[in-house]
This record gives sequence, C-alpha cells and structure tokens, in this order.
Amino acid sequence: MNRVYGIIGIKSIMANWNADFSGRPKTTGFGEIFGSDKALKFPMKKMWESEGKKVFYIKTFKEEKKKFIPKKLDERYVELFGDLKKDEDNKIILQNLFSCIDVKNFGATFAEKGANISITGAVQIGQGFNRFENTNVEIQDILSPFANSAKDDPTQSTLGTKITTNEAHYFYGFCVNPSAYDCYKEFLGNEFGYSEADYEEFKKAARVSATYFNSNSKFGCENEFAMFIETAQDSYLPDLSNYIEFDTSTRTLKFEKINSLLQNIDIKKIEIYYNDLSIKIDLGALKADLFNLYSGKQK
Repeated sequence: MNRVYGIIGIKSIMANWNADFSGRPKTTGFGEIFGSDKALKFPMKKMWESEGKKVFYIKTFKEEKKKFIPKKLDERYVELFGDLKKDEDNKIILQNLFSCIDVKNFGATFAEKGANISITGAVQIGQGFNRFENTNVEIQDILSPFANSAKDDPTQSTLGTKITTNEAHYFYGFCVNPSAYDCYKEFLGNEFGYSEADYEEFKKAARVSATYFNSNSKFGCENEFAMFIETAQDSYLPDLSNYIEFDTSTRTLKFEKINSLLQNIDIKKIEIYYNDLSIKIDLGALKADLFNLYSGKQK
C-alpha cells in the first residue's frame, strides 16, 4: 500500500475530551486547548478490544492482598502469550507483539530484562488542537448522596465538580507509513509487515471509535470528520491539521490551504468522511470523494 496522510476531527459538546491532572481541559502554556494523541488512541484500543481483537497496551488488573491493582508490563505479556522467560528469543517476542492490533498500528516499547524492544509505529498521530474560537470551560458543582467522612458534621454530603467545555472541535493530523516494518519482515516474514487489513482497522477506528466510547466525561465526545489522502510512497507531507480552516460561526471546514499544499504532489485518492449534521464542508478546488462518517457509504 501507499503512504497515507490525514486528519481526524473530534467534536466535544458539554464534555471533556482530554483532561489534565486538575480535571480541566488540557492546554498549552499559551492557553490553547488540545487533546493528546493518547486521548485519541485509547478509544481506538477499547473499540478493538470490544471486537475481540488482541490489544496489548491497555490497562488490566490483578488481585493482590484483596486489592485490585494494574498489571505490570511482563504480567500483561504473560496474560496474552504465556511465560515470558520461555520466550527469551526476541524473535518470538516480536512475533507475539506484532499479533496485537495496537502494536501493528502504533508500535511498542517493551523494556524487560533480556528483551529491550522498541518498535516505531506505522501510524503516527500528532496533538489535536481545538479550532473552535468560542470555547468556554464549564464547571458544575455535584452533590453526592453520601456523607463526607472527612468532616465532623455527618449531615453534610460530599461535594464534587464536573468540568467540561461547552463546545470544542479537535483536529488531529496523522500519517501512515507502510514501509515502517520492512526491516522486521526480513527475519519475521512478510505477514509481519503493515498490510491493507491493518490500515482498514485503523481507518474504521479513526471514523467511529470516539463515538463508540461513552464514559461519564466522554459522553458528548464524538467523531465528526476524517480525511485520508493516499500518496505515492515517495511523497511527503507535513501535519495537515495545521492547514485546515474551521469557520466557527458556520461550523464549516475549508480546504484552500490543503489544496495549495497538494499541488505537484502525486495523489492517488482523497477520501473525506464527515457528519453533515454536525459540520459543513467547503472543498473549494479540492477534488475528493465524500462519504458518510458512520455508514461509510459514498455521498
């Protein structure tokens, strides 16, 4: 397959797509709201896991001294593949890691005694910046039905807060380099390279995984846009999310800068998936095939 560059768009309405440790939406030092690549990869992994696919880098628990605690890296390996000590051959460890859909897409860092392995992922995702100009941070006070055990007055219930944004639209740039694993194919076999099937798994997750994943803070966070630009293998593009324009007043995406960027680039095809009830698309001179975000059917 060829190289692919693109953008993934996430809408957040009265929700908190990616909180920092204070509970507020994550921001840069200049106050720009953004979401990390980890925030986007997590619902992808959860969706793959729910579909019965093997996912390595996801939190699982064990019971220890009547408490549930997260498993260690080697314990997760044992959970999926058996005794790590018996797999002293790094080739076997690599084969096992590559059998996991998250490793196949995003790579892995596996630092254990006798097996210090680092795999640069075929899929690289940047930080997703909010392009909506009128975002406000909303703080809600929440009253618990239970007494606050830390206070002397047992008549008082526990107070908490829920922090959300009224509206935000995050756009992540990504690239897919299918040749990233060519060095492993030489001694693992061709089936351990990045395949069309691996890409299709990523492509589906890029379209619907945020919508799939509904937690208390994430309810209201949904996929609303995904763009895939397939180029020749020797064509190179920057982070496309820096060149897309979002009109806050009309919720319209504009592609004039991206179209200029693609001039004289060997483009195989451009596909745009979007929720037309959430945003509008102004292609301008850009030629692209349009699809329904959730059904995948061409418009």
